[in-house]
Amino acid sequence: MITARQTRAARALLGWNQETLADKALVSLTALKRLESVNDLRVHEGTRDQVRRALEAAGIIFLSSGRREGVMVDDEVAEIRR
Repeated sequence: MITARQTRAARALLGWNQETLADKALVSLTALKRLESVNDLRVHEGTRDQVRRALEAAGIIFLSSGRREGVMVDDEVAEIRR
């Protein structure tokens, strides 16, 4: 499961705003804002999955190890997708 912090960090790496990610993930801007808010857990798993897939398609790799989390970008994939 991706976290709000990972989603915001992934967007920053790609240079995307919330509107861009919402469009690419085919989710509403409201749903994306809810996903990115730290305290709001009322996010449908399908929404979270669509956002994750859109970010991965753009070259984002999600990292998770115990309590640690992060993201990185595969520059080769990101360059192809631009």
